[in-house]
Amino acid sequence: MTSTYFEGRHCELARLGHSRDDKSGKLQIVFGLLTNAEGCPVAVEVWEGNTADPKTIPDQVKKLRESFGLQRLVLVGDRGMITSARIREDFAEDSGISWITALRAASIPRLAADGALQLSLFDTVDLAEIAHPDYPGERLVVCFNPVLSEERGRQREDLLRATEKELEKIASATKRPKRTWRGKHTIGLRVGRVLGRFKMGKHYQIHIDEDGFRYQRKAESIEREKKLDGIYVIRTNVPAASMPATDVVRSYKQLSGVERAFRSLKTVDLHVRPIHHRLADRVRAHVFLCMLAYYVEWHMRQKLAPLLFDDHDKAAAQAQRDSIVKAAQRSPAAERKALTKQTAEQMPVHSFQSLLADLATLTINRVQPANQTVPAFHKLANPTPLQQRVFDLLGIRITPPAA
Repeated sequence: MTSTYFEGRHCELARLGHSRDDKSGKLQIVFGLLTNAEGCPVAVEVWEGNTADPKTIPDQVKKLRESFGLQRLVLVGDRGMITSARIREDFAEDSGISWITALRAASIPRLAADGALQLSLFDTVDLAEIAHPDYPGERLVVCFNPVLSEERGRQREDLLRATEKELEKIASATKRPKRTWRGKHTIGLRVGRVLGRFKMGKHYQIHIDEDGFRYQRKAESIEREKKLDGIYVIRTNVPAASMPATDVVRSYKQLSGVERAFRSLKTVDLHVRPIHHRLADRVRAHVFLCMLAYYVEWHMRQKLAPLLFDDHDKAAAQAQRDSIVKAAQRSPAAERKALTKQTAEQMPVHSFQSLLADLATLTINRVQPANQTVPAFHKLANPTPLQQRVFDLLGIRITPPAA
């Protein structure tokens, strides 16, 4: 799911809602993209701008069953999409629907406190499957990524320092001789604003008086959270016989393909904005055409991968990846392309955008001979070796246009 802000104020779909574009004061629409496991777009749907992500799931299940004739399916969504409430209401045991999602970060300490999640599990492995009575009939796949652990630790320390920098400014304002801040209410509002901005309030003990305030870090709180850095939990009801734990994690990670699709649709290649339509059907048609354009782009990227910086040997990349939890690695062929900026055929490597720009230099010229009795004709410029290679990969045969 994503949103995009709207031009104008008279479309029936345009509403104020949670903006993914940091345009909270603008009307917007919400649209969701459905892809297959490889990231190829399958369907798109548009909702009113104040529609919550979980509320869209029944529509998608209905679409998959009625439009595509699927009886058994595995729906993969992030923790904001497939919530516990949706699991109870939309995914009954006899529904024929399996799902894969992730636990919210706030739920992980409970697993550790109850003893279901033992940190010693990760002394030798980075993935383990556990069970917990709060999640009956579910599989919980716990993953530990040391790179993510280090990154989260660094981010926390940066946020703590940023929080304390702002708190010190407030403390100084309570002590200055002029325009001094006084009163618990005034000071509390400003302190609360800082803690809410950086989301670090849980790690501080705050004492507010009429003429100032004091703060200190909660060392135990920070240490407890630090122990769980780099740990995330994938939850699913797919039986182990149908999908091993590694495939469960891989399926969840493939949501990144949808994120790439949204980046292409919204900012990189296709630019779904601006939307000037007023009628709902036209807005839906606008978004649908953008999805069709991305569908064409997705297939072009697959065929043109040898000429792009994209990895065209994913099998080799997967073979050298010793754990699904670790970050994906590029194949040796892709590394060579990135290092030399040359393909195996000694052609320059391109981005998708620069390759299209190169193709745009191929022209059709209308030629009028000096002898006016000879009719004018069209002449197609000869493609360069790179352009011809593109046409070969796409299976396109270039023929001169009719006169």
